[in-house]
Amino acid sequence: MPQEAIVLFAHGARDPEWAGPAMRVAAEVQRLRPDVRVQVAFLEFMEPTLGAAVEAAAASGVRQLRVVPLFLAQGGHLKRDVPALIEAARARHPGCSIELLAAVGEDEGVVQAMAAFSAGV
Repeated sequence: MPQEAIVLFAHGARDPEWAGPAMRVAAEVQRLRPDVRVQVAFLEFMEPTLGAAVEAAAASGVRQLRVVPLFLAQGGHLKRDVPALIEAARARHPGCSIELLAAVGEDEGVVQAMAAFSAGV
């Protein structure tokens, strides 16, 4: 059983097809890191929630968990809502190290990939 997990955290939407890109990212992360548990979680409208994903990971024996926000920037949700969710998860699972990363859209490689896509190169 993996001791490490990566939770790809997305906003969520009412349309179930919206989750397709996040699920494709999760499949690629799992391919790159077959030794870790990889899961997608959502802030609203879709399941599982971040809390449920952390619960499942901790119950499976995970002791190190990275939450990767699949957001373009550190907006209101990532500045206010998500830190509160992370603190609540840490309080429920003190034996599990839970790390919140920056929004993926703020990574220079992601910015360059979006620019190349937008420019058609």
